[in-house]
Amino acid sequence: MPDGSLFRPGDNCWRLSRADDFAILVDADDYFSAIRDAMRSARQSIFLVGWDFDAGITLGRPDVDDGAPRKVGEFIIWLARHNPDLKVRILLWSPALLASWMRPSNFPYLLRWKWHPRISVKLDGKHPVGSSHHQKMLVVDDEIAFCGGIDVTLDRWDTRDHLDDNPLRRRPSGRLYGPWHDASSRFTGEAARALGELCHMRWRRAGGNDVLKAPSKTPVKSTPTSGFSFGSVTLAIGRTEPTHLDESGVIEIEKLYVDMIAAARTLIYAESQYFASRKIAQAIARRLAEPDGPEIVLINPVASDNWLGALAMDTARARLRESLRRHDLNDRFRMYHPVTAQKQPIYVHSKLMIMDDEIVRVGSSNMNNRSMRFDRECDVAFEAGDCKELRRRITDFRTDLLAEHLGVPAGTLAHEAARSGSLIAAIETLRKSQPGRTLILYATPEVSDLEKWLADNEILDPEGPEEVFEPIERRGLFRGRLHLPRLRRKREG
Repeated sequence: MPDGSLFRPGDNCWRLSRADDFAILVDADDYFSAIRDAMRSARQSIFLVGWDFDAGITLGRPDVDDGAPRKVGEFIIWLARHNPDLKVRILLWSPALLASWMRPSNFPYLLRWKWHPRISVKLDGKHPVGSSHHQKMLVVDDEIAFCGGIDVTLDRWDTRDHLDDNPLRRRPSGRLYGPWHDASSRFTGEAARALGELCHMRWRRAGGNDVLKAPSKTPVKSTPTSGFSFGSVTLAIGRTEPTHLDESGVIEIEKLYVDMIAAARTLIYAESQYFASRKIAQAIARRLAEPDGPEIVLINPVASDNWLGALAMDTARARLRESLRRHDLNDRFRMYHPVTAQKQPIYVHSKLMIMDDEIVRVGSSNMNNRSMRFDRECDVAFEAGDCKELRRRITDFRTDLLAEHLGVPAGTLAHEAARSGSLIAAIETLRKSQPGRTLILYATPEVSDLEKWLADNEILDPEGPEEVFEPIERRGLFRGRLHLPRLRRKREG
């Protein structure tokens, strides 16, 4: 472990492993194409681990034409037919009657794969009541690995343009869906083998047989076909695993979030589907109370994409944001939402954080209680250390991401940030000058008494399995140091 590293194996990460090449893939246009290419290159083994899955979607660009079937269900069968040495293992969360396999597009494939000698599917329901298996991982030949926030399912594909009217952005049924922003990672080498080991552990835990890995016959192609490449880095792999039966809980992901927030000197940039974690809010509040702490910029969707998320996560976000106002005496916290040229909300599903342009993390964990302690998650992170070139690449990546949201060239954002000496000031200047695609400020909504009660008592976003059965009077979003002022409708700034 390098001197001064924030990563501590066994505490805020599982292990450290070297990646020969590490890249972040922004949006599913790149991700679906990259995993399609990787799966086509597979010689012996494909491990797909997911939260949701739909066999009817196109794997790759919707108009892909490479000689193989477009639909992922048929594509997997095609791969096995064309390679007699290939074994495909698919491990998915099984939430009983709510399982995705009840969909008409999935059930026929479950039956076809069940009888295929080299395609195995496990539906994993081994978790506490109310919990989920939320990891999104793919490992090919234990040599190429993907880890992030993108499931191979409906409504995920989009390009970085996030056009208002993209005819390719449609479900297999033909129904159009809205713009979607997401992120994942691709890496090779020792780190890929480590993620493969994690997949094997999940597989055995779900009742699968031990996976015997044959020695590699040929070196793997190490150069990614897409994405933002950072070259060779040492990856920290972090997990969340809930306490269940005789298994102890693992909170490496939560610890790394808190450690990164505590260590930041100048800037924290984050994208998350939710902002509802009490532990993360407390860590942010402590930094905002400092006279010279970092600026914190958080990119969220305007609202959750389902009624349950709106009831639980959006309400908790409103309560936490209002509570943080009293700590933000120096006006260093902003929460924004990306919108299209016609001001249509772009749904933010990515889960990533960049600290001081020195540490980057990406994975499946959201900033909510479930991801910290209750669901099963996996994130990866790396540090620039003393490498100036790697720090420059991180700066370029962060600038590129934010410039995409603002609808401006990356150079324009970099110039304005340098001129003002503040990323928040640069965002405020540029977003107000953009007639088209841009970022809008979070506005605290009105919250009903029922929604307040649900959020305050963490009914739908518990911190762990023990809290599901904990008396109401001992639960609550704001127990501890955070105290809530009266809610009011107020914009940032």
